Amino acid sequence: HNVPDKDKISELAVFAKALGYTLNINKDGVVTAKDLNSLFAQVSGKNEESLITTAAIRTMAKAIYSTENSGHFGLAFEYYTHFTSPIRRYPDLVVHRIMAKLIAGESISDVDAIFFQKVANHASTQEVAAQEAERASIKYKQTEFMMNHVGEEFEGIISGVAPFGLFVILNDTGAEGMIHISKLGEDYWNLDEKKYRIVGEKTGKFFTLGDKIKVKIEAVDLDNRKLEMRLV
Repeated sequence: HNVPDKDKISELAVFAKALGYTLNINKDGVVTAKDLNSLFAQVSGKNEESLITTAAIRTMAKAIYSTENSGHFGLAFEYYTHFTSPIRRYPDLVVHRIMAKLIAGESISDVDAIFFQKVANHASTQEVAAQEAERASIKYKQTEFMMNHVGEEFEGIISGVAPFGLFVILNDTGAEGMIHISKLGEDYWNLDEKKYRIVGEKTGKFFTLGDKIKVKIEAVDLDNRKLEMRLV
């Protein structure tokens, strides 16, 4: 698990600052696990906690299987090997076989090393596929559940702002939907990217990332996994 990309960490720091929190990064743009834990401690129990933690996870380098040691940033380990218990994944069995060879006094040949790297590449690809399938299934079931709640009102939090409207995550289900900008009131709305908010040109009213709001479910599109909402 390699260190996070510096540009993404810089964006996370700006994002956190816009919500009133601080992520310390050094002059070279490097962040430590300790710095991230400090940020998580600041937002613990706050409305913005899920937004910050989700954004932080997205800055992380993708964990991959490899025959080359690069440590584990998330766990702050210089050395790391895959070993899951009590379940067993195929990479665990490979680790077991390597250990068995070494315990028996056998060496790891070049042919073995090539095979292990092929296994690592395949396992990494399958891991990504499994994660994408999991996210897709959760999104589908959340949307399907909301089909029975059209017309009802829910509490939520603004999870994203865009020129065309607001994205909202519902507190009860974690389902995410959108309020089109045309349903925010009679005003001309401008996106303030630096402050993660949209502002009404006439009224000065604004909606900011992390704001708590109440919405009504207007429509559900299960085929496209979309929820249409209106501000209450």
